Amino acid sequence: MAASSTAVWAAEDVEAFVSYTVGGLFFGAAYAIAASGLVLTYTTTRVFNLAHGATSMVMAFVYWQLHVQAKIPTLLAIALVLLVIAPLYALMLERFVMRGLGEAPVSVALVVTVGLFMILVGVAQQFWPADTYRSVDYFFGYNSFSLFGAHVRYHYLITVVVSAVVAGALYVLLNRTRIGTAMRAAVDNRELLELFGASAGRISMLSWVVGSQLAALAGVLLVSYTGLDYFTLTFLVVASFAAAMLGRLTSLPLTYIGAMVLGLAGSYCRGYIHGGPLVQTGLQSSLPTFMLFLTLLFVPQVRLRVGQVKGILAANVPNRSRSAISGLGLIVVCALAASTLNATNLLRFGEGLSYGVIMLSLVLLTGYGGYVSLGQMTFVCVGAAVAAKMDSTSPLVLIYAILIAAAVGAIVALPVLRLTGLYLALATLAFAQLMDNLVFKADWMFGFGVTLHAKRVSLFGYDFSDTAAYDVFIAVVFVIIGLGLLVLRRGAIGRLLIALRDSPAACGTLGLNQRWFRVGVFSVSAGIAGLAGALLAGVHRYVTEADYVPLQSLPILLLAVVAGVTSISGAWLGGMMYMLLLVLQTTYKGAAGFLFLIIGVGAILLARDPNGLVNFFYRGVRRVVPSLPLPRRGQPVAVDVERPVEAQVAGHGVA
Repeated sequence: MAASSTAVWAAEDVEAFVSYTVGGLFFGAAYAIAASGLVLTYTTTRVFNLAHGATSMVMAFVYWQLHVQAKIPTLLAIALVLLVIAPLYALMLERFVMRGLGEAPVSVALVVTVGLFMILVGVAQQFWPADTYRSVDYFFGYNSFSLFGAHVRYHYLITVVVSAVVAGALYVLLNRTRIGTAMRAAVDNRELLELFGASAGRISMLSWVVGSQLAALAGVLLVSYTGLDYFTLTFLVVASFAAAMLGRLTSLPLTYIGAMVLGLAGSYCRGYIHGGPLVQTGLQSSLPTFMLFLTLLFVPQVRLRVGQVKGILAANVPNRSRSAISGLGLIVVCALAASTLNATNLLRFGEGLSYGVIMLSLVLLTGYGGYVSLGQMTFVCVGAAVAAKMDSTSPLVLIYAILIAAAVGAIVALPVLRLTGLYLALATLAFAQLMDNLVFKADWMFGFGVTLHAKRVSLFGYDFSDTAAYDVFIAVVFVIIGLGLLVLRRGAIGRLLIALRDSPAACGTLGLNQRWFRVGVFSVSAGIAGLAGALLAGVHRYVTEADYVPLQSLPILLLAVVAGVTSISGAWLGGMMYMLLLVLQTTYKGAAGFLFLIIGVGAILLARDPNGLVNFFYRGVRRVVPSLPLPRRGQPVAVDVERPVEAQVAGHGVA
């Protein structure tokens, strides 16, 4: 009897293991397809497409529209998506957005692809509203065959086979054909390729077409499992980033192996690791991000190279007296505005000013330093949590929020001291996801769905219970930080920041310790963001983890660029724009997609102008009133535009 029971349990164990293995191979195969498209476009154009997952998501919606809504047969619908719609999208994308982006600074390329991400999310929300349930059946429905007692769906088998075919075809294309050689040569020397009679533009178009087709294929294969959701499918495909990084964005075999390992590890984790909500939703969902972060730690150090020098226009820095007068004027304007607003709008105005402080942290990090952070809201959340946990009105709350957030910023920078540019930005994204899944959801932080109460600080016996007074206090803090950044920019440290941004090779030659300087910049920027989080907690008087999701870092970065990421006035404008975005999304829910479209388009159009809308405003006013003492147009600065083949070097600010 015992032997029979043991045999039964052994059979059940085998069945479970096979089931988990098949599920892991299915996910790994889909990751491999998506990651292969990502590696292809990066290898041939030097643009890392952060909107790759969003492309999969939109194409999955298009497939649903054709197959489910329009009743087009499965194979014909797939053919239309892969052979018509995805290529047309890629051709327009390459022609109007991506052309020449590989030669631009890494920060510009990142901002443009984040802008494309927002556009695609906006398109999906506008054309397929979330109030309608949509689903796509598996290929051959739920029909399956038995393998060691486990039921294996034909959809899973098809995905694995298609993935293997795609991997083999891409390897042959890039390594055994003339067109593949030309695609790789287009990266190394486009001018030399043109001399041999090949068209670099057409090669680039072909790369984006194939990459978009692979993203669409991954979306079609995954949508039956994930369902049609704007962000679930998008961020599931983002897991392919880890596989692509394991292959160092150059090796398709390593990318394929990494995708399979990731898929199997995730499936075994879901099947064999059990625990509370933090383990089930936090640890399991963090596995791809954890793999990405570990992979980035072992990426070879980027070599510094001196390249062609090219001039761009940088934002002009006002003198001390003009800065002081402008700051005082802003405080007066904010005080007058606060005195006329009702209770609801006072809260919104305070939010806008607090978001402006977040933008100031990006002025230092991205505008002055040239580093792109895709997880700035993590530090904001840390500051808000400190304010709520201390539950005090003492001004020390703000100081502790700054110090603890700055320490967390150093923790981010220290493990990735060797990284720059693309790798550094992805490290911030991975860290933000890990913090959101493993730290913020822990019981000693926010937990799941828990609301923490926060108090407003008191200063010199005044408790700022009046929201109008608290808004003015935030405005004063904004001005103080802004003036401090301008003092830093005019001094020796500011000149070093600009030098590191424009020519890291020259700074390395002069013996400047760039790694520790970067840690300092990240720490100060994170401290400013943490202060903004504490101020924002005081505005609402409550804090929830859901208010600071990592995804918010993307529109904040884009609006900072659109408004002007190199100027203090741009930070104020960007904060107010983000506040208005949230208000419009709440008031006009149907317009959320349209608003994302506007932000994405604006970021793409203005990503190459470091001064953003503020620059256009100053130019327009000067044309009308030439005698006004407004900031003059920026002066040309030297920018290193040549980068190594192995990885893009972040040597520039958003230009």
